[in-house]
Amino acid sequence: MELDERLSGNANETDRYTEAFSKFDLNVDEKAVEKAVNAIRKKTAKYGGEEILKLIGSLDYTSLKVTDSEETILAMTERINDFYNRNPEVPTFAAVCVYPCYAETVSSSLEIDGIELACVSGGFPSSQTATEVKIAETAMAIHDGADEIDIVMPVGRFLSGDYEYIADEIQELKEVCGEKTLKVILESGSLGSLSNVKKAAVMAMYAGADFIKTSTGKEAVGATPEAFYVMCQAIREYADENDVKIGIKAAGGISTKEDAFLYYAIAKTVLGEEWMNKSLFRIGTSRLAGILISEITGEKSPF
Repeated sequence: MELDERLSGNANETDRYTEAFSKFDLNVDEKAVEKAVNAIRKKTAKYGGEEILKLIGSLDYTSLKVTDSEETILAMTERINDFYNRNPEVPTFAAVCVYPCYAETVSSSLEIDGIELACVSGGFPSSQTATEVKIAETAMAIHDGADEIDIVMPVGRFLSGDYEYIADEIQELKEVCGEKTLKVILESGSLGSLSNVKKAAVMAMYAGADFIKTSTGKEAVGATPEAFYVMCQAIREYADENDVKIGIKAAGGISTKEDAFLYYAIAKTVLGEEWMNKSLFRIGTSRLAGILISEITGEKSPF
């Protein structure tokens, strides 16, 4: 679809998304959510080794620094190869997540089966570039070996109510991805309310997201348990309405075992055991991997 068509909108498209929104209660009771999260938090007191192993297998091990280079990304990949060659009993990370310019580096050097290559794309982390640029960047990442693409919803357009533009853009990027996994980052901490978080989640799922993700970790407010809870609720309701399972990813400031346990517990409570695998549940982190692996191996982690 041409850019001017997206901007002008279409009556049928508008009706389609109005109808989609009408199927969900978008007026979120924030106090009720806080109460529910606090109740779930108590469940994590009994978590231990079994949950740590499941969390390791759900991690998107991430390097998205301004100081990344071919050398640092290659060194990171070699650490992963070395660790898993020496510790085959530890669950492999779900994915390694890097900028698209390093997709070929990781793809050509990662030796461990079962670890996907994820790339942030689409003008990450701000999403402030033309759709055509986002399409080209995504296509290049996939060409260079990406199995998964993480994009950011244009938050400014969402807050301006330009839902059709966003939905069309997500749909176009999903078409580029084809059978590859598309994760849509809502940047939940910038949306202003939990009601907006749920609305953004619904829109992203109807537009073609395979996963919805909390945040980039580049804004002042990253993942919060409350936003994650609401996103899980939206996924549960979407699954009940459409018989389709959408994945959930928490990312942005998750740096302790206790943090990870809580997000795991929320997903398990709201979505159920069937979501608790790397095909439907992820945590994005650059710090947590080392903590969890040290807990399991009893040794200093290379991560």
